Amino acid sequence: MSVKIHGIKNCDTMKKAFAWLDGQGIAYEFHDYKKSGVTTEALADWCDAEGWEKVLNRAGTTFRKLPDADKAGLDRDRAIALMVEQPSMIKRPVLRTADGRIEIGFKPDRYAEIFGK
Repeated sequence: MSVKIHGIKNCDTMKKAFAWLDGQGIAYEFHDYKKSGVTTEALADWCDAEGWEKVLNRAGTTFRKLPDADKAGLDRDRAIALMVEQPSMIKRPVLRTADGRIEIGFKPDRYAEIFGK
């Protein structure tokens, strides 16, 4: 399995991650979950690896515009359902390395550590 990066193509953070990977010569496959969707299984996998609180982007506009009733009492299953319905609520990028490791968000120093650069 190769490196796979999940996100939304036009996101500024995604562009930074793409530039970093390209600059280091790291090949990757890109999955645009806004265009192609995201499965409950993939989200469950990411949430199990990193915690749903880290995967759910509470700072984003999409989440902030939710009615208070939808934000109240969130748990893993409800958060996953919201992210499946509106993938813009997923923190970007989600990186899966060749060995199955998952990294949520982009920080150059973390990517350097992951890839030994």
